[in-house]
Amino acid sequence: MSTDPIIRPRPAPGAGLRLFVLHHAGGSHVPYRAWAGLLPREWELCLLEAPGRATRPGRPHTTAAELAETFLDDLRPHLGAPYALFGHSMGALTAYELTLALRDRGLPLPRWLGLSAINPPEHHPRREQRFGLPDDELRDAVVALGGTPREVLEHPELWQLIEPVLRADLRLAECWRPHADAAPLPVPLSAFAGDADPYAFPHLMHTWAARTTRFRGVRTLSGGHFYFLPDPAPLVAEITAAIRAEEGVPSAR
Repeated sequence: MSTDPIIRPRPAPGAGLRLFVLHHAGGSHVPYRAWAGLLPREWELCLLEAPGRATRPGRPHTTAAELAETFLDDLRPHLGAPYALFGHSMGALTAYELTLALRDRGLPLPRWLGLSAINPPEHHPRREQRFGLPDDELRDAVVALGGTPREVLEHPELWQLIEPVLRADLRLAECWRPHADAAPLPVPLSAFAGDADPYAFPHLMHTWAARTTRFRGVRTLSGGHFYFLPDPAPLVAEITAAIRAEEGVPSAR
């Protein structure tokens, strides 16, 4: 029986490239499964699941450094082949922390790093923190973000399961203290934003350039914080093009 925690919606043994995707706060790998059918056939979509979800029981982490260490352990067996990282919201800051950890340990780095819907380090911590809000206010805040229907949040049994994980994830994202003295990453980095996102502002994304020596710009797509949920195809196409633009990444057959 396999103990590999990585979720592969469309396994591709001998994949030319693996795209590891890190999910948002309070969520799971599920919204990203459909991406497998949108990527090149010779690539493999690899979804990382944070502890506290149904597919990965355990205590939810409350710091990005802790979660990055968990994901680093997940990646270790796969670092001998080409790979890229993409994270959305909480997953984005964790992907950044994960890349720092890989660099600091002298491990193989991703061919490309994509960060979506997360303000750059100089604009953290958040002024408005939601993880300690009363239940009703927290539900309203999550509904305003989009991505989770109100009826799910108001279902008593579901809320009992969701609430501790949601609070832990929001605490992780909202209390993140980035490394002020971290040297820029030697990794191609692209930033992504929704043009109507009220929490991660597109006009700030360009300042991610200070965190890498190989900044690849900002792609702004139509929508709010979860701009890709109605149709992930435009975002996946942007990701594919950005990865292929880097040397050494396999092209379509």
